[in-house]
This record gives sequence, structure tokens and C-alpha cells, in this order.
Amino acid sequence: MAATLTVPQHLQRCNFVSILPRHGVVTLFGYGTSICVERGHLTIEDGIGKQRRYARFPRVGHGLKRLVVIGSDGLVSLTALRWLADQGAAFVMLDRDGKVLLTTGPVRPSDARLRRSQALAESTGAALQLTRELIAQKLSGQEKVARDKLKRLDIASCISSFRSQVDAAKGTSTIRQCESLGAKAYWSAWRMVPVAFPRNDLRRIPSHWQVFGTRESPLTNSPRLAVNPANAILNYLYAILETEARLAAAALGLDPGLGVLHLDSRTRDSLACDLMEPVRPMVDAFLFDWLSKGPLKREWFFEERDGNCRLMGPFAQLIAETALNWRREVAPYAERAAHIFWASAKSKSDHLSPATRLTQSHRRMTKGKEALPSCPQTPGSPRLCKLCGTHIRGHQKFCSACAPTNSKEALIEAARKGRVAAQSPQALARLAEKQRSHQIAQRNWNPADQPNWLTEAAYDEKIHPKLADVAISTIALILGVSLPYASDIRAGRRRPHPRHWLNLVRIVSVASGE
Repeated sequence: MAATLTVPQHLQRCNFVSILPRHGVVTLFGYGTSICVERGHLTIEDGIGKQRRYARFPRVGHGLKRLVVIGSDGLVSLTALRWLADQGAAFVMLDRDGKVLLTTGPVRPSDARLRRSQALAESTGAALQLTRELIAQKLSGQEKVARDKLKRLDIASCISSFRSQVDAAKGTSTIRQCESLGAKAYWSAWRMVPVAFPRNDLRRIPSHWQVFGTRESPLTNSPRLAVNPANAILNYLYAILETEARLAAAALGLDPGLGVLHLDSRTRDSLACDLMEPVRPMVDAFLFDWLSKGPLKREWFFEERDGNCRLMGPFAQLIAETALNWRREVAPYAERAAHIFWASAKSKSDHLSPATRLTQSHRRMTKGKEALPSCPQTPGSPRLCKLCGTHIRGHQKFCSACAPTNSKEALIEAARKGRVAAQSPQALARLAEKQRSHQIAQRNWNPADQPNWLTEAAYDEKIHPKLADVAISTIALILGVSLPYASDIRAGRRRPHPRHWLNLVRIVSVASGE
């Protein structure tokens, strides 16, 4: 048979990129998502255009615990949902803005007496007891984050005072007020947390993306519809935590919608939101560690026409891999809620406490085993080059293409002349462009715009001494200078140009809480 001039090209599954569970989680995104069962195997497919991914899981040895779908374009068969239920895996569906659309997990028999006591929690006092315990634990976690992560001892002391008021509160409204005031102080410490991006991406990064900012979005006056990457990541992490709280409550036979702290709503499960509260500081600490370890990539985010910042699919996949960690953290609080509801019942036919299906604490106690560790290992953030954003290995800060060229001859010549090692032409060109931008800024600066009191003496007496409490990275980010220059400013070896003094005033006022 003679060969034809044109041969039709068909996408074959053997050429697809395979999908493997990472930390027990598989995340699907894109268009034309398909989840079905073929010959006893769960087959999944997703992707955008010709870039497709495919996987086929058997019933034994698949390692799948969570199947997360982002978006609503595709199909899932009833047989696939039954396959997941039989294997003890949960199915989670999230909207592209992080809103929880659907959660399904393994179905277990529920005790009607437990749900009845949950419904009567307001009259029996169980609601107040559970609210007090959850919010006290949340404020303790926020105090720890403010003290250990953010290094704000004043904020930590303020939150501790609200924490002590919760123990003496006699009503849910008082506890809500303490939580609100504690949250206001807590998030004020996050405003100037820097968010790093590769230097090559800075031209495409708005200024408000480079700091955490406030939790209230200008689009909604609430945390919804975040306008910068840090808050968008936090919203998505909270969405993952909400799904785990829903699944935990349902697994114990509780109604996820009958809450004790959050008001009843048609758009959320109130009890799931209640169980999230003590775990939120753990999520915040995870985000802080992520931001401090390395830069974020511009291609992980996109900005809508109204300024809403969204996560791209590949990066949302990394965030979803933390699901099992939040499942493990929320499990003790869900079981504690079930125990409080059960103990508040006025009449019980037996004295057995609810089963601990999530932590297996009763079984482990009977066998004399130790409790599970409370701090499981979380997926780490990818290491990126600080210049171009490519993935790197080891402890280097730059990739091989962006690292300065330190040849033997250059080092000898630099040592002889007392200069630094020679750099690549690209690095020298970037340095020259940066110097030109500083010169233009100095020429365009008008001294008349400076307050009269802001003089050299005021800088030396009022501003510079307070810079010791400000991170070097924060000074470099706000002033747009290098880290070594920012270090010299804080140490007093250099005095910055007067156009920077007003920004330094704002920095030290935030750091000192004035």
C-alpha cells in the first residue's frame, strides 16, 4: 500500500502525560475533564487543548485519597463515584475562584441520637462550650504565629489578652467579639509581609502584589475575590480546609450545616466553618513558610479585568496536595465536637461515646499505642531561581544560566584590583538599567513634597533607630533597592536618598504599631 501525502494525526492515550497521586491527592483542571470506570479501573483525563493528561487506577495499590476537580467543564459517571466510595477516597469539586461546590466521601451509618443532640446544642449549653474551645484554640494559634513567625510580640500580647477573655465569656456574642478584635490585631501584623517574585517578573507585577496587604478585598470589602497572590493562595487553602472539615463532620455522623458559632446559611456549611477555626492559624503558618522560602512565579496567577487575582491550574494543583494534612489537623476537633454533643444529651440508652473514626484514638488507647503526631509533613514549596524563576535543585539561589560567572582569571583580577567577581553581560545590563531608573527618580523628585519636619536630624533621631525592628527584605522591597544596600541602610552605614525617607516613616510606624 502506497503511503499517502497526509496522514491524520490522532491523539493517543499512550502519548498523554500520566497523572500520579502526589501525597495521596490528584487534581484535575482544564477543559473536557472525564472521570469514569473502564474494566474495573478508574480512568481520568484532563488538560487544555492538545496538552492532555491521562491516568488509569486499579482497585488495589492506587494510593488515591482525594480526587479534586477545579472547574465545571467535563463529566463524572455514577460508577466512578461508587468506585471512589468503595475505595474510601473523597471527591471534591471546587470553582475556579476557590469556592467549594461539592464534596462526597465514604458513606457510614449515622446515629440519630447524635444529630438530635447537635440540633439541641443551643439549649443544652453544648454550643457555648464548643464555641469557647474552638475560638480559644484559634486565638492561641494566632498568638503563636504572631510571636514565632511574624516576630510581633506586641500583637501576640494583644491576642493573648483576648484569649483570656474567652475563658470567662458567658455568651456566644462575647466570644465572637473577642475573636473579631483578635483577628483585627492579627491581620494588621501581616500587612507588610513581603511577597517575592523573580527579578525578571517584576516588570509585570503590580506593586500591591509584592506585599500581603489587608485581608479585605476592595472588590467585596471581605476576604472574597482577593486582589493579590498571597490572599488568593490563602483563600484557596481555606477552601481545601473547608472540604476536609465537611468530610470529617459527615464521617462522624454530624450534620455539617448545623453550626454553633457561624450563623445558619444557605451558601455554606456552618459546622464545617466552625471546625475550621482552630486550624486556620496552621494554614497561615504554612503560607508564611511558603512565602519566606522562595519567590512566586508570575505565570502561576492571572488578573481579571476587575483586578481579581486567580490561581492557574498547575499552581492550584500544588495547593490541593496539602488536603490530607488539613484532614489530619481538623480530625481531633471534629471528634471533640461529636463528644461534646453526645455528652449534652439528656437521655442516653448507653454510656458509649461516639466512635473516633478519624484519629482512631480509642483503638490506639486500647492497644497502648501513642497518639498520632499533630504536625504531619506538608508538601514544600518548589525552589525557584530568584532571577528567572526556573526550578532549581539543592540550596542554590540562582540557576546555572543566571549565576554570576566566576572564572579563575576573573577572580584573580578581582582580587588584585580589590573589585568583586566579574558578572555576565546580562547582569551588568540589568545593573545599568537599575541605576538609570534611580537617577531618573532622583531628578523627578521634588523636595517641596517632603514634610518640613522630615530633615536629616529627624531621620537620624526618629527613623533610623526604629529600622532595627524591620526586616531587610521589607526595606529592600518597599524602597526598590538591593538587599545589601538595604542592609547598609538598617545598619547605618548608608543614608538613603531623601525621597525614600517618607516610605521609611511608614515602615517604622507599621512595625512599631503607631
